[in-house]
Amino acid sequence: MSTIENTAIVLTLWATIGYLLGSVPFGVILARVMGLGNLREIGSGNIGATNVLRTGNKKAAVLTLLFDAGKGAVVVLLARALAGEDAAQIAALAAFIGHCFPIWLGFRGGKGVATYIGIVLALAWPVGLAVCATWLVVAAVLRYSSLAALLAAGMGPVWASLLGYGNIFFLGVTLALLIYLRHWGNIQRLRAGSETKIGAKS
Repeated sequence: MSTIENTAIVLTLWATIGYLLGSVPFGVILARVMGLGNLREIGSGNIGATNVLRTGNKKAAVLTLLFDAGKGAVVVLLARALAGEDAAQIAALAAFIGHCFPIWLGFRGGKGVATYIGIVLALAWPVGLAVCATWLVVAAVLRYSSLAALLAAGMGPVWASLLGYGNIFFLGVTLALLIYLRHWGNIQRLRAGSETKIGAKS
């Protein structure tokens, strides 16, 4: 766990910045700007890249993925540069919560996977790469995006410990638990055998 270096006021400031930046719904914005319609009325109604892909616009989906990951990474890097490691971790958690429960969308947001990846890459890039590799392997072998996300997030704290980044272990556990909660419906469908595979028709 990171040592507390800043005052409560400074940490609260970075939590607020993290939350507000994390709350920016890039998927919704891009769908509207690119004339794809209201993302809330498409597919699952989710605001993330997977649902944007259901519009048939791969460019919009890739941009959503990059922006959602980017907002997590940017807030971590800014907080670390200007205030230190404790502020970076607080800002990271707040950005993730902001994506999942954005004030701009009535606290109904996404599942946080892209933002999580951006956060971990910025906090400790070797851990981030290991998490991405975990997702890719599981997705390629089992063809379930949700299962890949769950296993990648679950392995995050393990990779952090193995690669010498124990200071982010507890944050990794917290983010993984939140991802599992946000994927509860997917978990139920995986157990029932009704989850849609990557590339399959909905």
